[in-house]
Amino acid sequence: AAKPALLLLDEPAAGMNGTETEELRVLMWHGGEGTAFAKGDLIVELETHKAIVEVRAGGPGVLRKILCAEGGWEKAGRALALVGDDPADPLPGSTDALEACPADFDVV
Repeated sequence: AAKPALLLLDEPAAGMNGTETEELRVLMWHGGEGTAFAKGDLIVELETHKAIVEVRAGGPGVLRKILCAEGGWEKAGRALALVGDDPADPLPGSTDALEACPADFDVV
């Protein structure tokens, strides 16, 4: 099984019409901790100061731990959540060594 990975806030910043995104806000999580998802499933909706962004799974997995609550503005680069393959895997004590998980960002 793949190790838990991070769903990061910084990836959509690269694809927003060439503009730099400093802050993003979590509008809605589509599922809570422990929710399984398949490739293409909508995981979370984000808002920038200019657009709404849908974050879809780049592959199957499980939403293990939500790190950013709905409603608050966060700096780009912040980890949104921990995702993994196995809901029984122990979660790491630190997120420093984790890699970003694949995800697709669609500007709505």
